[in-house]
Amino acid sequence: MPNQRPDGITPSQTVGPYFKYGLTPNGEYEWNDAFTSNLVTADTSGERIRVEGKVYDGDGAVIPDCMLEIWQADAQGRFSDPQDKRALPNSSFKGFGRVGTDRNGAYAFDTIKPGVVPDPDGKPQAPHILLAVFARGMLLHLYTRIYFDDEAGNAGDPVLALVPADRRATLIARKAGSGNVYTLDVHLQGDQETVFFDV
Repeated sequence: MPNQRPDGITPSQTVGPYFKYGLTPNGEYEWNDAFTSNLVTADTSGERIRVEGKVYDGDGAVIPDCMLEIWQADAQGRFSDPQDKRALPNSSFKGFGRVGTDRNGAYAFDTIKPGVVPDPDGKPQAPHILLAVFARGMLLHLYTRIYFDDEAGNAGDPVLALVPADRRATLIARKAGSGNVYTLDVHLQGDQETVFFDV
């Protein structure tokens, strides 16, 4: 008599760490990367920047097998999406990138500084990048935003205003020196936990 498996619910799985081979090969495998951490294309206009940092768990240890995805508007505040009727169809800038953290928990994206975008009510939002975080032990990925410390529009941003003042720093990338590098560490839990949003 063949083995009979009981009926039941399939056990839940975490969102990682199984994405390194399929989603963030970065030239380590016989595979062309479907997505990259360098969003800049030849026809991209705007200020070129790098956003970098590390990802930490609740104990303050770096996470070497995390995956981050970003989505952003171009320098004029337009999204590469059919729903954004302001988008220019002749630009190859897609505004989407993906990267895995390295053994030191570090990540980096080369992109352009996004422009001001309207919220659903038409109010201007400060330049920002949307960030999704996937990591081992998590059943769902997390969503947050990256703002820039040298943007005057942060003071009037309707989403940033929802965040308690003492927690806003977890969303604001700091410009490092005189170059175009911004730094933001992501903390999944703990005293310095990054603010994440329900979407």
